Amino acid sequence: MTQGPLHSSKAGYSSSKGCGSVSLPPLLLLGLLFLSLLISLTVIGADSVRLSKAYIAELSHRYGPEAGERLTEWQQLIQDLADQPESEKLYWVNRFFNKVRFLNDIDHWKKEDYWATPVEFLVSNGGDCEDFSIAKYYTLRELGVADKKLSIAYVKALDYNQAHMVLTYYESPRSVPLVLDNLVPKIKPVSARKDLRHVYSFNGDNLWLSKKGRRSKLVGTSDRLGPWVKVKSRIGNQQVNLQ
Repeated sequence: MTQGPLHSSKAGYSSSKGCGSVSLPPLLLLGLLFLSLLISLTVIGADSVRLSKAYIAELSHRYGPEAGERLTEWQQLIQDLADQPESEKLYWVNRFFNKVRFLNDIDHWKKEDYWATPVEFLVSNGGDCEDFSIAKYYTLRELGVADKKLSIAYVKALDYNQAHMVLTYYESPRSVPLVLDNLVPKIKPVSARKDLRHVYSFNGDNLWLSKKGRRSKLVGTSDRLGPWVKVKSRIGNQQVNLQ
């Protein structure tokens, strides 16, 4: 799970949804700490998550073939879903990322709270709830889903008595949002998720307080969230080349 910032496949996925911890080997962890630097050295518009084959090959060389396979599958998913209805995009993106292992930040990154980019998330094959939500958010945006339809929601998972994050999707401004969650694989309307107590939500631009699972009061820009600013900056500096 996450702290509140305001105060099974050939590619090596795991189907486990538990909250157990798995530590990375020290050499792999050391290598991943340099991933952001590698990303910054490797040019398209800010926030794009399209990767070139050359860039994937470089990451595969550094972090192993399974890391490269996960990135390749992700890029193929983006290509395959490009012309599909939004309902299909939601389903397959949610399904794809929910195959990644759940790992606590302290075990995975040796930090109390770290928000990973989608590349870091997939290369390391692990992350916690905000990493699932961020990866889904950026992938759906890459697929043409309007930013105004998406919010990353900070909630309390009542069954676990822990802070949690999910992605929410609004088909229209007045519609009941859908919840994309790594804890519950099936996409459900927020009205059917009585196990979640929503606190606030945000996207690329805005920050809202939440009421009954929906955006309630606009309280400013999402740049108030330090970890969000940092992860956006790292994704913006990714600057990878399209073929």
